[in-house]
Amino acid sequence: MTAAASERPATSITAAFGVPAFRRIWGASLCSNLGLLIQSVGSAWAMTQLVSSPTLVALVQTALMLPLMIFAMPAGAIADMYDRRIVALIASSIALTGATGLALSSATHVLSPYLLLGFCFVIGSGMALMGPVWQASVSEQVPPAVLPSAIGLSSIAFNLARSFGPAVGGVIVAAAGPLAAFSINVVCYLPALIVLLLWKRKPPAMRLPPERLARAIVSGARYIMHSPTARIVILRTLATSVAGGAISALMPLVSRDLLHGDARTFGILLGAFGVGAVLGAVNLGRLRTRLNDETLVRLCTAGAGASIVVVAMIHSLPVALAALFVAGGLWTISFSVYNIELQVSAPRWVAGRALAAFQAAAAGGAGIGAAVWGVAARDHGVQIALLGSGLAMGACALLGLWLRMPEGSDASSSEEAELLGDVQVQLGLTHRSGPIVVEMDYRVPAGQARAFYEIMQQVQSIRQRNGAYDWSIARDIADVERWTERFHCPTWLDYLRQRARSTQADRLILEASWAFHLGPEPVQLRRMLERPFGSVRWREDTPDTGGVEPLPAPAFPGGGA
Repeated sequence: MTAAASERPATSITAAFGVPAFRRIWGASLCSNLGLLIQSVGSAWAMTQLVSSPTLVALVQTALMLPLMIFAMPAGAIADMYDRRIVALIASSIALTGATGLALSSATHVLSPYLLLGFCFVIGSGMALMGPVWQASVSEQVPPAVLPSAIGLSSIAFNLARSFGPAVGGVIVAAAGPLAAFSINVVCYLPALIVLLLWKRKPPAMRLPPERLARAIVSGARYIMHSPTARIVILRTLATSVAGGAISALMPLVSRDLLHGDARTFGILLGAFGVGAVLGAVNLGRLRTRLNDETLVRLCTAGAGASIVVVAMIHSLPVALAALFVAGGLWTISFSVYNIELQVSAPRWVAGRALAAFQAAAAGGAGIGAAVWGVAARDHGVQIALLGSGLAMGACALLGLWLRMPEGSDASSSEEAELLGDVQVQLGLTHRSGPIVVEMDYRVPAGQARAFYEIMQQVQSIRQRNGAYDWSIARDIADVERWTERFHCPTWLDYLRQRARSTQADRLILEASWAFHLGPEPVQLRRMLERPFGSVRWREDTPDTGGVEPLPAPAFPGGGA
């Protein structure tokens, strides 16, 4: 792919296949997802052969999915802190270890119900660690112009596996038993390891030392809390997952109770939903060129809700197949739009954690929805539960009245901004020194007070999502032109991270706030050590300079706090 081509917006869903690294990794992802779904069928059937307890049979899926919720944020933090290629290799190795142990235990006839659950949990843990790394690394594999194509193709890979994996797994288990399914899963992990070893990733230069895991998780949560785009996407993902959780949870009961079918009917219904999902992902790029994201999400959630209502009301297999085909396509388009918005808006330093939160919202919402609609089906019947799910799904379209999808997001807005100038320091500071208090004095014409205050609300979000605490803006009651912005960071290293995390979009807002300041003097900036105990401990014959030479003056207005 030429440089010129990489800069043009790409609407073709296959555009990302022009990048060899992505093409190889995509194929490996499809293979590993297919193997995982084949293995899940084999595990469920193996449990039915070991015990008769429905609870233990149901726990097979729990063991595979629970790690996605437990480890989502730590996995996202790890994806941001360390080399994503190395983390992906470790995650694949963990899943491969669980798959190999499962196959060997089955082959040697030592497999027990709890050993089976344990290996499933190990496999699920590997996939939970892989998820954020795999998604966050997509933006490193392709140019920004084809990122939506790459995300859509990643969705296609998963949905292709979901469409055919259970059916293929059922055939394999019926013909050769669970051991064959376990062995195939082991083989399906090998391509991922090979392409990751061959991937020539160029790690970005680290501006500062990585955060500790606990602090990184907190930083990720703060970013999501104070980023309007991330907050909206994750809340709507959660709501859509809960509302539509009946689609997968009640599908076996739809087959048995509403359509009076058998396991084959169940497989056909799953296939219809999966094929619709693939075609929805294929047409995603074309739809996004014609409709803005808010309109597209509203139409998809309303349409998916109507499809679920049709399945509940008309008990006909052809009608159910058509409705589920439509629901699968609309469901996938909605979640792909959420995914794209999050990936193009989240800066590199927090991309893994943002995508982990998205993954947790999708998986957790589906689990909550399954429980809610399962209880509704038990108490009021499958039809009433489906009707409730369909109406709730349709109501998700109304969320746009309060949580409107952002417009105009593109990958350039999340690119890291140019490094700020050096900080002028005359005290001896370590990375652990702190807290650091920052105050900035602006002089703003009285007639522009309202406009300045409004843009400072955007500055507040920037400071807080990048790591600042206790932000405030105050106006001098004796001098109406004087405003003071104040915030603090726990340590000197946290302050340096806060400065380094600004994106190009952030910098434009900060520069707009500086533009309100009356010259000719720049914005007055003070950085203070709130607990200066260490800085006043010196020997009698040593001047109080902190032991360091002053650094060069900052290059940006006001020092670029």
